[in-house]
Amino acid sequence: MAAIERISITLPAEMAASLRHTVEGGQYASTSEIVREALREWSRRRDDELRDLEALRQAVKIGDESGPSVPADEVFAELRRMIAARRAAVA
Repeated sequence: MAAIERISITLPAEMAASLRHTVEGGQYASTSEIVREALREWSRRRDDELRDLEALRQAVKIGDESGPSVPADEVFAELRRMIAARRAAVA
């Protein structure tokens, strides 16, 4: 079993009342159980965000290494020329 460490936290009165109400309602055995679940969820969300950030960094790196960029106005101008040429060929 993992070592247990007791810590003390300070909460706004409304949050503390909500925790007590939840325990009294039987949804959790203790306020500590609620806090542990909240911390597990926070940890999962933080890990997900870190994975997403790393994936974004990798995508940026791949993009940077793929070669020089082309200005968007040049890309759109070329697309417009291609569309105009296709339309002219069909007409």
